[in-house]
Amino acid sequence: MWRSGFLLAAFTACVVPVTGYSNGKVYAACGEMVPQHGYEARPDPAPYSITVDKSTFSYGDNITVSLQVASSTVTFFKGFLIEARDAGNLSLLAGGFFILTDPRRSQLLQCGQTQGSGVSHRSSAKKTHMQAVWQSPKNPPQRVQFLVTVVHEYKVFWVRIASPVVSLSGATAAPVTAAPVTAAPPQTTSPAALTTPFSSVGCGHSKSCLRDPVGCHPQSDPHCFFLSFTTDEAGRSVMFELSGPAEGYVSFALSLDKWMGNDDVYLCVNDGSRVTISPAYVSGRKHPELAKEDSLWDKAWRLADGVIQCRFRRNFVLPHRFNLNQSYFLFLAHGKSDQGLIHRHSRQPLISTSQVVITGHPEDLSGSRSPLLIKFHGVLMLTVWMWIVSTAVLIARHYKHLWPDTALLGQRPWFQLHRTMMVLAVILTGVAFTLPFIYRRGWSKRAGAHPYLGCAVMALCVIQPIMAIVRPAPESSRRIIFNWLHFGAGTAAQILAAACMFLGAAQQALLLPSLWCPALLTGWLLWIVLVDLLLLIHSCRLRSRGNTSDDKEKILFAQLERRQHGEISQVKKTVLVVFLIGNTGFLTAFIKAIGSL
Repeated sequence: MWRSGFLLAAFTACVVPVTGYSNGKVYAACGEMVPQHGYEARPDPAPYSITVDKSTFSYGDNITVSLQVASSTVTFFKGFLIEARDAGNLSLLAGGFFILTDPRRSQLLQCGQTQGSGVSHRSSAKKTHMQAVWQSPKNPPQRVQFLVTVVHEYKVFWVRIASPVVSLSGATAAPVTAAPVTAAPPQTTSPAALTTPFSSVGCGHSKSCLRDPVGCHPQSDPHCFFLSFTTDEAGRSVMFELSGPAEGYVSFALSLDKWMGNDDVYLCVNDGSRVTISPAYVSGRKHPELAKEDSLWDKAWRLADGVIQCRFRRNFVLPHRFNLNQSYFLFLAHGKSDQGLIHRHSRQPLISTSQVVITGHPEDLSGSRSPLLIKFHGVLMLTVWMWIVSTAVLIARHYKHLWPDTALLGQRPWFQLHRTMMVLAVILTGVAFTLPFIYRRGWSKRAGAHPYLGCAVMALCVIQPIMAIVRPAPESSRRIIFNWLHFGAGTAAQILAAACMFLGAAQQALLLPSLWCPALLTGWLLWIVLVDLLLLIHSCRLRSRGNTSDDKEKILFAQLERRQHGEISQVKKTVLVVFLIGNTGFLTAFIKAIGSL
């Protein structure tokens, strides 16, 4: 016992504490600016840059410090720490304090004697740029340099990346590395009016295009959603063209992932008789916040036949905006607006299949309005309830007396088929049931009754096999209770599943054609009801022929039934084959429609 205690104490004494600060409270890293992650900093050049808006300053001046991604190999960072240091002795703080420009994503730290002498992140969300304003103290050093530590991932970070040196006015300046120069946009003027619709000519050759439906032409198709972007010859700006049929607005966003949040957004809003073109930013699943500074130029717009069109330019690199030299997913959305105020998009946004470098080679892009997990959810649920369950129920109800002299693994063939298909149905339903929760990262508040009915169906799916396991023997007097409960729970599950199908087809994440889909689902329901009725009528006619009072007729009918058993079996087999072909046709149509989303 004492040996175990000694070993535990020795092991504990040797453990090196490793602390993560995803909330940005990195006070322990203020001095050396080294994250307490237990790993070494990267020795290679940092894929980030830190720039300043001026090379000289006076007492009390404000200097804007910008941190942004500067490489195509690393497209984001999660954490950072910025400090102002004395360029003559980088171990000393330069004094002064920072002012936040984006309090949602950054926070102030007290790294020295002054509150606000450091700036760090608020969360580990992915970022491409960050900015803060430093106000110099009354007695600043002659030269100031800003240092930043940037964390890409927990084990991957760069320490003390240096900015250009900023010199006090009148002081002797040391050689300064020139900061990246960003061309300023021309003087902003009122947006011009477009005279013709945009064209898809050159898509994939002279410009990149994202279209919905795939391959549509905005110049001739009023239902075409279209986004194109082209780099100018000087290599400094990009021209964007955006159009689509919408009542209020069309928009697109640049995103680091396929999940809405922390995205660079551009809005074209129908404001009555004109279109306003504005940059915005989305933080989480919230309403876009319009940018305080309009950094777009060469604007133009057009309203015609319910289609909103807008065009604008923006520079590659801008403060508070994503760097267009990086790769992003593209979101294309539209919806209603009221007096210039936009509402939530009316359909799931179209999301590009892969990340795109905005300033890269022209591509004819593809995208989808339905996430892959939701597509799998729909395909699995339809396969289970349109094909597997309906077939298993039909076999149990009408095919018990088929193949009477055949055994399959010691059981009647109908029972083995029914049990195997139902077990498979429960497994696939369970898998499909979890996919929306994985995609939504929790419960969906905008899905209406669909998820509630889905939970009820899942519960009945679990109850059914449990009842089957504990069912009484066939000769037991309680067997009739099990039969009715099993039948009732199964029928309820089928009805609720059918309701789920109708509601699921209208969900934003899997929005199937509004008229075609309910009609096809109704046709499938009528199909299985029709086949069931035909088999019931067929069985009732056979029973009525057997219910005769004359013993002689009964004997003759029994002999006739034995002679015609092969013919009856053949009829039922034919009906089953036709039923399976019909079910397969309905299911194939739905899978094809989901695949085209």
